[in-house]
Amino acid sequence: MIFDTHIHLNEERLLANLDHFLDEAKSNGVNKFLCVGWDLDSSKKAVELANKYKEIYAAIGVIPTEHKQYVLKDSQNNKPTIDEIRNLFKNSEKIVAIGEIGLDYYREKDQDIKDKQKRMFIEHIDLANELNLPVSIHARDSLQDTLNLLKEHPVKRGGIMHCYSGSKEMAKEFIKLGFFIAFGGVLTFKNSKESKEVLKTIPLDRIVFETDAPYLAPTPYRGKINEPKYIFNTVEFASTLLDIDLGKLQEITFENSLKILHVKNEN
Repeated sequence: MIFDTHIHLNEERLLANLDHFLDEAKSNGVNKFLCVGWDLDSSKKAVELANKYKEIYAAIGVIPTEHKQYVLKDSQNNKPTIDEIRNLFKNSEKIVAIGEIGLDYYREKDQDIKDKQKRMFIEHIDLANELNLPVSIHARDSLQDTLNLLKEHPVKRGGIMHCYSGSKEMAKEFIKLGFFIAFGGVLTFKNSKESKEVLKTIPLDRIVFETDAPYLAPTPYRGKINEPKYIFNTVEFASTLLDIDLGKLQEITFENSLKILHVKNEN
């Protein structure tokens, strides 16, 4: 009973051998996946996969690092990107989130681009609220601005803090806003002391798991392509860290995932 709440099955390295990867994941207890878009094309592919496979659901949106391709609503020359994202919603009942969206300052020093990322973020939040969907948040070197913006523009249905890298104190602030905290392969890294502390501090009913595959494979696969089945290693590691029965942790976090993504367990 594992729900991978953030995976890129729409990325070519997984897509090329998708049935094999899905079968191996299922054999490791993974029976639901949220396939997340990062731009228009990958969002369309996520929807296609969700329509084709019972166990796959889709999140659609444009990641902040793709700001160059993103057309804001007040553009005079081109169709706003957010309208194209909205139109995708008509193509499937299995679109369950808007994402991955947020702010990414990791390589970004230009204030104008940071400001554009914020406007992109707000447009996606507005769409999520319009469609009554949760969001999947990508926040890199931008957690304080992300928190401030979410306080100013609340998401009615909350969401998931993908690949969360902040403090336990800030995690509690996101939880107050209706967010769940996602843990992936990074949790298993030796230098991930803060992630481990967050896991041990926040309530069990706010924990979900993810792979971010094909990125960020857990130990002992670090540096290799992250396969969907490897989420089991992360969940197993977390159960040891929390000193909780593995099956119990799977059950709790699976239910957490169903709850935040408003997905019915039809298996």
